[in-house]
Amino acid sequence: MWIPAGVSEAAKGAENIKNILRNLTQLRGLYGTGHGKDGQHRGLQPRHARLAVAAAVAFIDFVSETHRYREASEP
Repeated sequence: MWIPAGVSEAAKGAENIKNILRNLTQLRGLYGTGHGKDGQHRGLQPRHARLAVAAAVAFIDFVSETHRYREASEP
């Protein structure tokens, strides 16, 4: 499973990060409309899509802020 660069496998919370990313990926596979699903397949509702987008935005905000913080802290 992918962990963002700079997050050590030994880092506090690394396993939680992996689990969150893994679960979001699995939701797409389970409920997405791609991957050869038949015409009877029911995908998620718009509220689920908004949750996925909001989670992605929160993650990207966190990673971006962490990057800026680390750049500002470098000598």
